[in-house]
Amino acid sequence: MAHPLIFLVAYLVLIPAGTAHNLESNEEGHVSLLLSSKGVDFAKDVLINKAVSTIIPLQLPDIEKSVKIPLIGKVRMILSNITIFSVNVSSSYVENGNPGLVLVASGATASLSMKWAYSYSTWLIVISDSGDASVQVKGMEVGLTVAFKEQGGTLELSLLDCGCHVQDITIKLNGGASWLYQGIVDAFQGSIGSAVENAISKKIKEEIGKLDSLLQSLPKQIPIDHVAALNTTFVDSPVLSNSFIEIEISGLFTANGDFAVPRNYDKGKKSSLFYNCPAKMIGISLHEDVFNTAGLVYLNAGCMHWTVDNSLDHSFLNTAAWKYIYPQLYLQYPNHDLSLNISATSSPEVKIAKNGINVTIYLDVTVNVLDDGKVIPVACISLDIYASCSPQVLWNKIAGTLKLKSFTMSLKWSKIGNVHLDLLQPVILALLETVFIPYVNLHLMRGFPLPLIHGFSLQNAEIHYTESKIVTCSNLLYT
Repeated sequence: MAHPLIFLVAYLVLIPAGTAHNLESNEEGHVSLLLSSKGVDFAKDVLINKAVSTIIPLQLPDIEKSVKIPLIGKVRMILSNITIFSVNVSSSYVENGNPGLVLVASGATASLSMKWAYSYSTWLIVISDSGDASVQVKGMEVGLTVAFKEQGGTLELSLLDCGCHVQDITIKLNGGASWLYQGIVDAFQGSIGSAVENAISKKIKEEIGKLDSLLQSLPKQIPIDHVAALNTTFVDSPVLSNSFIEIEISGLFTANGDFAVPRNYDKGKKSSLFYNCPAKMIGISLHEDVFNTAGLVYLNAGCMHWTVDNSLDHSFLNTAAWKYIYPQLYLQYPNHDLSLNISATSSPEVKIAKNGINVTIYLDVTVNVLDDGKVIPVACISLDIYASCSPQVLWNKIAGTLKLKSFTMSLKWSKIGNVHLDLLQPVILALLETVFIPYVNLHLMRGFPLPLIHGFSLQNAEIHYTESKIVTCSNLLYT
């Protein structure tokens, strides 16, 4: 299991909504994330506590010295089993290091336990003793500066600077003579401080190396289902400032296992939020092309085809209901059951404006007569459906529901006479309101995942609209 120090830095980079900046990559992001200063503080505090709870106990190397004690002579002293078993951080902050991200924890204290032993020789005998001791480290400051660079759709992490400084140490010996106490304090106070500084700095360097490997191994796709996946490649290095952290990922839907971006979307459109969420911790911007590529992927996979038959109890699935709408149909096939094949002729068009989301869906509805086990196509109606969409955040997913606004229709072809479209309109309205829209909403309410680090979830999310994108502003909850 990866160390929480990894997730501390990863979270500060992987969850960020933003400000404008120039992208140098050929592809631009369609999903933009920004962690506000409020969100940075929350993530930092939660994950520092998590990191501390896992980093301890931290074992330090043994320390051995020969010390000259007045009236006694040369004494060999050894400190062993030196273990940091508690760390408390009183304050910390994150800021833009220009370049890099600076994380500093100050006013920290640490508690250590250890074993001590000594021995010295007289002209007659060897004298030795041992025991244990406790150590309090105060005024400890830990700092690191890291830099991130986008490379081939992944992030490379480098450690620019790292250090730990101990201000004061208090040692309490259990047992031993007074001269022993003073000898250990004089001999080992500086050595214990250096050991703590070196051990923590070494641990940080190890974890940064692991984090670099982790970032480069992050999947470039998040599977949605057996058909589609979300392209999660980074399109530029993170934007760091003292008030926010922003990243951009491609965010487009692709066929599962296929990294090719759908045609007409490969150049993308910049998705920086240009929308501030000052009262919230995080902002997530989704460009309308994210939803448009989803429709295109599912269309190309043959998923936008539905059959409505007599398994559904609808009166319009019998030619008797079409007696005046489609007279020749009823005359030729009186009281025959019908089935309807509904097929999308192109991917739905999603347009996001400041007043909401509008969706246009293009369908062909083929009317089939069921005659002695045969399915006989007799007519095809083309529909242009205009709907609004109400998005909502469910846990860590973005979901939504469609509401029919209007539709237009035309007769594409008929094999047995004319269709009275004005009389057909109530039938199509019933089909859309009772069958098609509920079916689509059933799938939309399943949602698709927002890019969040495991363990964090959105809380009290609000959805806002800007030109061509929706912005989710939310607080964060760690579980």
